[in-house]
Amino acid sequence: MRFIGDYHTHSQYSHGKGDLRENVEEGILKGLQEIGIADHGPRSFSIIPLGVKKAETLLEIKKEVDRLQGEYPGIKILCGVEANIINGEGELDVPHEVLKELDFVAAGLHLLILPPDLKTARYLIWDNRISYKCFPSRQEEIRSWNTRAVVNAVKRYNIDFITHPGYGVDIDTCELGQVCAGEGTLLEINTRHSRLEGFIRAASQTEVKFIVNSDAHSPREVGELDRGLKLIKEVGISPERVINLV
Repeated sequence: MRFIGDYHTHSQYSHGKGDLRENVEEGILKGLQEIGIADHGPRSFSIIPLGVKKAETLLEIKKEVDRLQGEYPGIKILCGVEANIINGEGELDVPHEVLKELDFVAAGLHLLILPPDLKTARYLIWDNRISYKCFPSRQEEIRSWNTRAVVNAVKRYNIDFITHPGYGVDIDTCELGQVCAGEGTLLEINTRHSRLEGFIRAASQTEVKFIVNSDAHSPREVGELDRGLKLIKEVGISPERVINLV
């Protein structure tokens, strides 16, 4: 068994360290047939901005991807986004008119974002970073808010896959998996972040399908997917349920 594509890679346009060409060339070296560029949405933020400067920058990236496709016909290059889910209603930080121009849409719940309002700052950032650890009695409430935010995003948008479910936040991935299965959205098995096995195991009890990605933040990480294959075997996920595994 081998992976034909890696659809979650970042470039210098957001939190990545390499440029698009370097990612593509590394994908070719790793024997990939397809590679996806999925830079962070514009609200990704820590001490400094981590996402694209503005949503429209994604369209500029797509133009560059289209030019590179002409230079590298041996690999299919796709341009997408790793959008941020920015509130409990499941809104993304990229407007529909931009999303529809991209080849795919990935979305995730991240704590490193610039929240759109104080309510989101409390529920997403403060509760997950502080309250969850300090007030165990509120853990189920926080887990429920996280789950609802992602579920609402899946129902609200045409999302191809949810990135690293459970990373940094507690989510009911069984409930999420059921919704994703009904909406045709994949759940990502992310090889960059550890300690997500329990979330994947819970989701595997549903009919949801999976995609394995590197979440590469440098060119050398592109196509590093072996940890995903190991996890698939450990959890007992049928290879037929992983769309980029042949």
